[in-house]
Amino acid sequence: MNIKSTDTHAYNALIEHGIRPSIQRLAIMDYLLTHYTHPTVEEVFLALRGEIPTLSRTTVYKTLRMLSEHKAAQMITIDDHRVCYDGDTTPHVHFFCKHCGKVYDLVDEVAPMPSNNVIDGNLIDESQLYYKGICKKCREAEL
Repeated sequence: MNIKSTDTHAYNALIEHGIRPSIQRLAIMDYLLTHYTHPTVEEVFLALRGEIPTLSRTTVYKTLRMLSEHKAAQMITIDDHRVCYDGDTTPHVHFFCKHCGKVYDLVDEVAPMPSNNVIDGNLIDESQLYYKGICKKCREAEL
């Protein structure tokens, strides 16, 4: 497989998480690692379909789920109708704007994680912390 230098980071991320690279998987992983917009399946599909004409929504959906299951990406479940993905798997806090629907990283907020990964005898292997409200841009637009 011929890998462009821009895909090297994506290729390494797939290999490190035990995922066999393919053209589609590389493109989707690269998109997550280079776009910090917390895209949905539809957004990834629309962004990549011109680059990969044979790409289907089903392939994007299954690939993003697989990346999440292998801890190569983070699946953020906002509610029953919105699931988005993040290529940054380090613990961090998100903010969901109920007005514009965007998801932002709150880089200055500390994501709490117990040092021994156990709370009240429960083993923690994944955590998600996000706040919901109205983002700064939407609040300023209302003034």
